[in-house]
Amino acid sequence: MTDFKTYEYIWLDGYTPEANMRSKVKATDEDTAPDWSFDGSSTQQAEGGSSDCLLLPVQTYENPNGHDLVMTQVQAADHTTHPSNFRAAAAEVVTDEWWFGFEQEFFFTDPKTGEPLGWEDGTPDREQGEYYCGVGASNVVGREISDAHLHACLDLGITLTGTNAEVALGQWEYQCFGKGIKAADDLWVSRYMLFKIAEEFGVGVNIHPKPKTGDWNGSGMHTNFSNEEMRSKGSKELFEGMCEKLGKVHDEGIASYGSDNDKRLTGLHETQKITEFSYGVSDRGASIRIPVYTVEHDWNGYLEDRRPASNADPYKILAHIVGTLTK
Repeated sequence: MTDFKTYEYIWLDGYTPEANMRSKVKATDEDTAPDWSFDGSSTQQAEGGSSDCLLLPVQTYENPNGHDLVMTQVQAADHTTHPSNFRAAAAEVVTDEWWFGFEQEFFFTDPKTGEPLGWEDGTPDREQGEYYCGVGASNVVGREISDAHLHACLDLGITLTGTNAEVALGQWEYQCFGKGIKAADDLWVSRYMLFKIAEEFGVGVNIHPKPKTGDWNGSGMHTNFSNEEMRSKGSKELFEGMCEKLGKVHDEGIASYGSDNDKRLTGLHETQKITEFSYGVSDRGASIRIPVYTVEHDWNGYLEDRRPASNADPYKILAHIVGTLTK
């Protein structure tokens, strides 16, 4: 048995409006993770009379701290792309010249009550901005979990470029960078590790875009993106033209950017209204922000799409952005 390797297979189920992550562990003497299967009748992906679904490995992450992780995509029993598999469509349009940086926001929660950590005695008595990048026991909760998640992802070879406490107590963000379709694979695996590590601390994770009503920021997943032309042969006309293209299909973008996003995109708390589209330099109230970095580098750089919700599927985001801008 010492020659056996263990692989933790991760896939997305068929629940709507947002998929859940699922996993199971395989022990094998094979050198690479083989194709596998699962009971799709338990995940909203098949009927009980014909329940086999297939797991096809797409990325393997060597893990010095446990099972190697295997991100997979789902096929039906006849080897056709399963309707719940949005990776396949994204992979058809996204090439490695496209770079992405996801800003994943979320809340750590009490798994028994669902309330954010630090809210056990009711709504915090201070304004939300005081908690942003806070330090001290009265200003931040969950730092040890965030730090453990950061190091676990780096150990897997996933490029997290930073973390910070966000504007609400118990709210955090991490930034995940990647190239091509692997950027979305990495984001899903980083999410999986977030939930799993929080589980080890006895803590929940909430990635709903507006878990707390009132004068509190929601949670988003701002998506920064660029291609080779944007990074090295840019111009004001190029960047504004891309913004205009995305604006013409704004409704399609919103449909791909996560459920319940209307509760977050209200025109308040550094958002544009969900029914409107705008872009501007350094404008965090716009749908798309043109960073000052881009302007100061002679219009060579990137754009930030501020519309995606924290629960959005990165495969859908990539397919929409790249599919729109390469038509």
